[in-house]
Amino acid sequence: MTPEFAVDVLKHMIYQAVLLAVPLLLVGMVIGLGVSLFQAVTTIHEQTLSFVPKALGVIALMLITLPWMVRTLTEFTTTVIEKMPQMVQ
Repeated sequence: MTPEFAVDVLKHMIYQAVLLAVPLLLVGMVIGLGVSLFQAVTTIHEQTLSFVPKALGVIALMLITLPWMVRTLTEFTTTVIEKMPQMVQ
């Protein structure tokens, strides 16, 4: 395996990880910002108020995007398996 090939595989792996993580992180960030604004306006500082909506939002988004995530991971895995003969050379 050449260094260029290894870097290419690693680059694609990092890209896939970022591609799958960004929607979940964005939803958590947006919900967290909304809850923080709500807490600042109402002066309610309950710890569960900041955690539960984020957890529910991320779980809901995971359920909605699960087919896309599985398809993306399957395509990536298939691509890596197809490139295995090139890794041995």
